Amino acid sequence: MQPRNMSMSGVVDLAAVKAAQEAKAKAEQTRAETARQGGAGAVSPADLVIDVDEAGFEREVLQRSAEVPVVIDFWAEWCQPCKQLSPVLERLAVEYDGRFLLAKIDVDANQMLMQQFGVQGIPAVFAVVAGQALPLFQGAAGEAQIRQTLDQLVQVAEERFGLTGLTVDADAGPGAEEAVAAEPVGPYDALLEAAVRALDAGDFGGAVQAYRNVLADDPGNSEAKLGLAQAELLQRVGDMDPQQVRKDAADKPENAEAQIAAADLDLVGGHVEDAFGRLIDTVRRTAGDDRDAVRLRLLELFEVVGPDDPRVAAARRALARALF
Repeated sequence: MQPRNMSMSGVVDLAAVKAAQEAKAKAEQTRAETARQGGAGAVSPADLVIDVDEAGFEREVLQRSAEVPVVIDFWAEWCQPCKQLSPVLERLAVEYDGRFLLAKIDVDANQMLMQQFGVQGIPAVFAVVAGQALPLFQGAAGEAQIRQTLDQLVQVAEERFGLTGLTVDADAGPGAEEAVAAEPVGPYDALLEAAVRALDAGDFGGAVQAYRNVLADDPGNSEAKLGLAQAELLQRVGDMDPQQVRKDAADKPENAEAQIAAADLDLVGGHVEDAFGRLIDTVRRTAGDDRDAVRLRLLELFEVVGPDDPRVAAARRALARALF
């Protein structure tokens, strides 16, 4: 599904001029009141991404939209495209340095908000500026496209409503200095070091187990996730006969197992785009359990390469087109 974009040039068409003027006046009044109370103060980068529910929506979104544009990310745990889009939005919220606030809304827990915004499918991204809701796009979108939409949003918010955003201080917030100082030290350092030593020694099974031990206690540990994906890949490839794998892949283009094995070899050999392309083509040619197995292996290889690699982003888009 291609994302449906809503250009910021259409904001004038979404609300009457009178309503816009009233919203601007209300935003100015709110900022003036905040200033009289001593100002909102600086926020930390972590405060630029917030989880919002129905109870806190008026306070966290509507009221704050008089200070800063609030971008709303409607998502759900089961939504795979959401898992691709949300990290991009979170990273850009920090990069834009307070020019917008990102509010994440879990649609499963907040059905009423989903209905009020008329969300037909997720991911769906809206903005609220001075109390006015604006649809931005629906579906997965490329980073360049997202940046263009955000730039338009920020420009409209500043020019029409005088919203210049929040002041961000990397050291702001209680306990910030202590958190920074404590960051390099963690409870899993010994296990992670043991996993690296096992990899260096060619003990891929030992490395896999060490990384799994970390993830059993800390499922979100990014270093362990990456390490596990790499160790499992090396473990699989270590038992292969490369010539036979290549022959099987050439002789059986529609055989999911043969193409998965060849893709593993491609990646270990540094042929990242070949590995991704092979599996995406196989997704197009297969169905049912075979197709799902290919898709899952491709997601595992994405973890090996890393989510920030542009080749992963391109392959994710190609996978979405192949699936839908």
